[in-house]
This record gives sequence, structure tokens and C-alpha cells, in this order.
Amino acid sequence: MGPADLHVERLREREPDLQLQLLPDGSRLISIPTVALPPGWNKPATAVHLVAPQGYPFAQPDCFWTDADLRLSSGALPQNAALSTPIPHMPSQAALWFSWHLQVWNAARDDLLTWLSVIRQRLEQPV
Repeated sequence: MGPADLHVERLREREPDLQLQLLPDGSRLISIPTVALPPGWNKPATAVHLVAPQGYPFAQPDCFWTDADLRLSSGALPQNAALSTPIPHMPSQAALWFSWHLQVWNAARDDLLTWLSVIRQRLEQPV
């Protein structure tokens, strides 16, 4: 079992409904079916999809996806989000892409829990 597998299992301990799909390029698509959202969004929860890229943890995760119908409570698209970038290797799965990036990543310290924490922080800001 390599670091990516260990990190997925560590994340699964916190998110027992986590779904894992190995992608053709060796990356891993991790889906969490229900992530609670604060007021300011058009719904109380969304699925979140993130990718542990090939070479993870030395290659850091980047961007994430949610339900395609996630909007601000005003009906507007959130900042740094678009429907034009599909989940890698899943072009037919509709999803809302968030162009959201880590400012600092240390492969010896950070893991998928770190990345999910950053994603949750973004979703706590309905802008």
C-alpha cells in the first residue's frame, strides 16, 4: 500500500461514504456524496469530487468539482467556477468545476485531508 492508498483510507475514516475510482492515467477520483453547505448557496449540500493526481503526494491536488446545479442563493455561478471543465476522464458527468488552488503543499506533511479542508473553506464562502 502506497502513500496515496494510505491517504485515501485516512480520508475514508472521516468520510465513510467516500467513493474511489482509479482513473486510466493512474490518478484517483475521490467523491464525497454529501458535503454540507452554509446559507448563501442554493441547496444545503453538494457532492464534492477531487483528484489525487498521478504522482500524488509529490504532485499536489488542484481544483475540485461539485454538483453541476450548485449556485449561489442568488442563482449566480460562484467565483472561479465554470461548467466548461469536466472531471478528468469523465467528460459525460456534469459537474461544476472550481478553479481553486493550494498556495502551499508539502508532500511530507499534507494529505487529502488537507485538500478537503481547503475545499471546505472555499465552500464556507458562498461568493
